[in-house]
Amino acid sequence: MGKLYIVPTPIGNLEDMTFRAIRILKEVDLILAEDTRTSGKLLKHFEISTHMHSHHMHNEHKTVENLVKRLQAGENIALISDAGTPAISDPGFLLTRACVENGIEVDCLPGATAFVPALVNSGLPNDKFVFEGFLPDKKGRQTRFLALAEEYRTMIFYVSPHKLNKTLAEFMQYFGAERPVSVSRELSKLHEETVRGTAEEVFNHFEAKPAKGEIVVCVGGKK
Repeated sequence: MGKLYIVPTPIGNLEDMTFRAIRILKEVDLILAEDTRTSGKLLKHFEISTHMHSHHMHNEHKTVENLVKRLQAGENIALISDAGTPAISDPGFLLTRACVENGIEVDCLPGATAFVPALVNSGLPNDKFVFEGFLPDKKGRQTRFLALAEEYRTMIFYVSPHKLNKTLAEFMQYFGAERPVSVSRELSKLHEETVRGTAEEVFNHFEAKPAKGEIVVCVGGKK
């Protein structure tokens, strides 16, 4: 029986790719990539010629059964996302679950993921935290905020740049203007930045200077 490898890829800086990740990607029979065009650039940089198949949120329900059969037949497969660790707000959970249910070994390599450096950079308590990922766009958004208003642990969110100011305004509305917030963007990249302060202070900063790039927001819990 084959093995499924979950392989993290850099969130920005290519130097964050591990030696082990490169070796695994060269040795497996197939690489599943969220976007083969994006991953193609990464594989070319590290001289990896392994065949790729597309595996993303729109097709993963249809492809899991066939991939399990290939693994059961002895193929070794690696799963990568566009950046960071697969299955963390990215495709990967369905295939991992199917492998576990069918007795197929899953090996997740340690490596890059955006929320860990954002949490450590924030200066907020990190002995206990809750990862929320992306908030619902419409249905259930208010309900989620009302529940999180009582959360005592540091909360971590992934936020699109065009939704950042709206989200910061909602933090003020539901958590209070004085709630501590840390916004990290473009982690590991040339224009990396972390802005810390109260929800109101951070909101005012990005009202004056709209954010660009990939964003992770950490919010202090209720005292």
